[in-house]
Amino acid sequence: MRLPLERTHPMRSAPDLLMLQRTGPIHAVQTRLGHPAWLVTGYDLVRALLDDDRLGRCHPEPEKASRNSDAAILSQMLDGYDTEQADHRRLRALLQPHFSPRRMRALRGRVEELTAGLLDEMAQAGPPTDLNTALALPLPIAVICELLGVPFDDREQFRAWTQAVGDMADGARSQAALVALYEYGRRLVARKRAEGLTDLDVEEMDVIGRLAVTDGVTDDEAAQIGMQLLFAGHETTVVALGKGVLWLMTDRPQWEALVDDPGLIDDAVEELLRAQSHGGDGLARYARTDLDVAGVPVKAGDLLLLDLGAANHDGSAFEDPDRLDVTRGMNGHLSFGHGSRYCLGAPLARIELQVALTQLVTRFPTLRLDAEVEELTFNTTVTGGLISLPIAW
Repeated sequence: MRLPLERTHPMRSAPDLLMLQRTGPIHAVQTRLGHPAWLVTGYDLVRALLDDDRLGRCHPEPEKASRNSDAAILSQMLDGYDTEQADHRRLRALLQPHFSPRRMRALRGRVEELTAGLLDEMAQAGPPTDLNTALALPLPIAVICELLGVPFDDREQFRAWTQAVGDMADGARSQAALVALYEYGRRLVARKRAEGLTDLDVEEMDVIGRLAVTDGVTDDEAAQIGMQLLFAGHETTVVALGKGVLWLMTDRPQWEALVDDPGLIDDAVEELLRAQSHGGDGLARYARTDLDVAGVPVKAGDLLLLDLGAANHDGSAFEDPDRLDVTRGMNGHLSFGHGSRYCLGAPLARIELQVALTQLVTRFPTLRLDAEVEELTFNTTVTGGLISLPIAW
């Protein structure tokens, strides 16, 4: 398959991207809200800027900041300019133990068990079905619920909130959903306290419970961090799994390669993460000082959009970048970021994707798309993703 199956960037189409990359790695653009920004598309430059402490998520004057979306989950990150870097280091230190390699390895068996149960139900129901409903949605939700300590039975309610939080066009809807999500988090912390958190061994606690008994972390902060993890911890994996299977269904030789040799799954996951990252608005960062970016003078406060998808499709970094190749190997994609802000949840996402694909190719080798690609629709939220993925076997 030669071109991405995803919605094109609101600021340029796929052919436009190729032209942009030929003219240089950074370009003056306007965001979807009409604000000025710098779009960075070159792999080497995006990688370097991801780990450059002269850039940050916050802005010294948030009300004057260029923005690329009305989504509340993005807008709230503008505050806290003076303490941003210290706050980030503290947050990483708080969360790192919950996503340690040992803890993630221990989770693999549970992910395998959850996946097998969902695929048993899918097989029993028989084709056709919607893979989003059968697997891509419930698996990441079940895993993050167990990790965080969020009741799985609440999934329909918090899923509705997280979808609304990511609304890029309706700021009021997004903000209302964010408030509701945080209020839910506060009730959850209060419920855990009422059930006796202090009676548990710290190592046995879920993430939210452990945050709530950590010195220096208030109940409000524990609730807010927990809900941010709930949003990020399932939304992105839902999208990655659905789009990943779609790519394989539309490039049959790649699917057959995995059926013939499931040992390729780990490399295939990395390639799917690289290939499907095309589209989106770019990762928003603000210059904390005047700086030179590839010969372009960028002023303090300017918005830079680090386009991970464009970087992952940069021909100078990846041979034949618009071709899906599950045997590519040595895949240095930037889908999880790079450097000090590298995604803490990356190991967990990899486990879920590896397990899901392994069981799919071994149990459903004849899996196929049960619709025309042109009939599929995508969400318009921050994370994007398929609304449904009809399949048969």
